[in-house]
Amino acid sequence: MAMVDGGELFGRALRNEGIEKAFVLCGGHIMPIFYGMRNAGIEIIDVRHECAAMYAAIAYTRTSGKPAVVVTTAGPGVGNTPAGMMEAESLNIPVLQIGGAVAMNKRDAGDLQDMDTLLLMESCSKWAKKISSTHRIPEYVSMAFRHALDGAPGPVYLEVPTDLVFAKVDEDTVKFPENYRANLLSSGDDALAEEAATLLANAERPAMMVDDGARWSLGDDVGTIAELSDYLKMPVGVSGNLCRGLFGNEAENPLLKTNAIGAADVVITLGCRFDFRIGMGAGIPKDAKVIQIHTDMRQIGFNVRADLAIAGASGAVTSKILEKIKGMRNPKADDPWTGKPVPGATASLPAVYSSTKTPTHPARCAGEVARFLEADASDWTIINDGGEASVWFGGAATATRPGQIHGSGANGTIGTGPCQVVGSWAADRKPVLWYTGDGSFGFYAMEMETMARLGIPVVCVISNNSSWGMIHMAEKYVRPQEIEEKGPCNVALAPMRSYEKMAGMWDGYGEKVTDCEAILPAIRRAAAAALKDNKPAIVNVEVDDESLSPFIAGYANMIKPAKAAS
Repeated sequence: MAMVDGGELFGRALRNEGIEKAFVLCGGHIMPIFYGMRNAGIEIIDVRHECAAMYAAIAYTRTSGKPAVVVTTAGPGVGNTPAGMMEAESLNIPVLQIGGAVAMNKRDAGDLQDMDTLLLMESCSKWAKKISSTHRIPEYVSMAFRHALDGAPGPVYLEVPTDLVFAKVDEDTVKFPENYRANLLSSGDDALAEEAATLLANAERPAMMVDDGARWSLGDDVGTIAELSDYLKMPVGVSGNLCRGLFGNEAENPLLKTNAIGAADVVITLGCRFDFRIGMGAGIPKDAKVIQIHTDMRQIGFNVRADLAIAGASGAVTSKILEKIKGMRNPKADDPWTGKPVPGATASLPAVYSSTKTPTHPARCAGEVARFLEADASDWTIINDGGEASVWFGGAATATRPGQIHGSGANGTIGTGPCQVVGSWAADRKPVLWYTGDGSFGFYAMEMETMARLGIPVVCVISNNSSWGMIHMAEKYVRPQEIEEKGPCNVALAPMRSYEKMAGMWDGYGEKVTDCEAILPAIRRAAAAALKDNKPAIVNVEVDDESLSPFIAGYANMIKPAKAAS
């Protein structure tokens, strides 16, 4: 007979789930869990803020394809995480947060950090429960992962009172569940797959759109996406970042990152949520046939009609459709209907990405980073953070491998960049290029200490327009007269701050750049220093605060006619 505490049971239960990494911030209520995870061989990565742990876990899972666990202490520790939980939900990221709580016999008695955090977490988790017995810890862990990994993956929460974590029980009396999750890789209805194949085989302008909801149901059939694209010479648009690079090197085959649904006659969608990121599907021609495939039936028909709806796994259903198409027609031999693709990440960038204006155009800053990645660092992980900065860089970034590109989800969360650096590096130990705006840089900049402590080679390029750029520029169109008379209201961060000096705190490399021609050489110097010393480096680039990104330009064009009409 051996006695084990609740922390040891957590470690063993998480190991049984295949958990390899935990992102944490220490606290007295939860310390036995740390020791239990360490004894189970789980790598523990501590950060400087609990929500940073959530964002790091998201990036780790996106890179590795494996769920992670976040452990936070009671009260404010748990209370710091809802934004991260909501971000995970918007991205379909399965992550388990374990939160501490006061002892069972001290609830509602004025004890330290006695807060109703379970109620809080129920509002931002797809499933949340409080553990009631030390013996049942493995059972609750298995329940949590069953919910996290179902047809609509997402974040779940387990709360554990501190007395249950410290309590010891006879390990022979504890049950560890087995074989308790269903296999969701269904290939869907055969007749519907036949109908979808007929539509695609006869289409003149077929197009595919893949969203984050497809990531966990592609399985061993992930290669079918590129195979179907090649067979029909069909463009594949990828919304979000979770599936970027899964289907092949986008630089070598631009057809794998070509969104052409706006001119298609047949559109097939995999795991799509038609929210604002895809224009609520408004760009799909009214006479186009739409095939929707999803494991979450709530998303089929959301904002966009489903002329053909198939509930099933994206990979398995696509594989079945491809096999049926092969029996209907030969592979398409000529160029795609969208035109002959031009290989190369930067060769086809719009002219604005080579602008020579002063201060530097934000597109030029993004373009220089893309050129660095293409020429010098094609295998580096890419973190894209911010508002205006992320829009410009998102149009230039190219994935050469799975899990390479990271950004925020539908919530528009900014400031997640440094946390995602930590999480993505934890997955594969590859160097990181972190692109950010100056506003977003300030949210979790102290995670650069985490990077220095862990020895993460990262180059942070700040597109610095000395303002909250997206809001600053939008306001010019919302209330032009007031802005002209009184100036902007609390959106400026001027003057140009010397953020590059922060690198000196960990003896890292920092450089300020005010000339567009000097950006690429500065990035190369920073990369050399980061790789040599395994420390983060900063390149702080001054950009203008007047060039509208495609996102804000579209918003401005929408506002101006409305103003004129009124």
